[in-house]
Amino acid sequence: MNASLDHAQLLRILTEAADRLEGDWLLVGGAAAAIWFDPGRTTEDIDLVPLLDSMTARHHLLELAEHLALPVEALNSAADFFVRRIPGWERDLVQFAEGQRGRLFRPGPGLFLQLKLRRLTEVDFGDCEALLRYLQTRSETLATEPVLAALAALPATDDPALQDRRARLALLLA
Repeated sequence: MNASLDHAQLLRILTEAADRLEGDWLLVGGAAAAIWFDPGRTTEDIDLVPLLDSMTARHHLLELAEHLALPVEALNSAADFFVRRIPGWERDLVQFAEGQRGRLFRPGPGLFLQLKLRRLTEVDFGDCEALLRYLQTRSETLATEPVLAALAALPATDDPALQDRRARLALLLA
């Protein structure tokens, strides 16, 4: 998919998702950043993970993409692989929408940051910075210890740019 989805398009799609998809879903990635703390952010896809892991739910997600005339890769649940690897992920969810058939959640600050750590591309680092700036003006809190522990537990990298982003994020969290 080449077209970027903006805040208004994301809200329209997510409203439709809450109305058409049954059950509870977790929005992660750039789409979560855009609807939560960075409304100017665009994204090429929407990562929606069913909270109850189910192949039927994944099929319904693809059917929703088809219904909305989106390429199937525009709505995907592949992020569940990363979400479910984070201990206690299910305790760091915030509901942000309820529709006719389903509810949508976003990660809390700690889970959002932990999901960004492994890749920590420039875009990911920008999302982390934007979230931390946002949190400075809000009452929502961030427990930094688990994020710093997850950052310290990452395998070493030979990529100097990634090393730098990791070090800068650690400083921002300290």
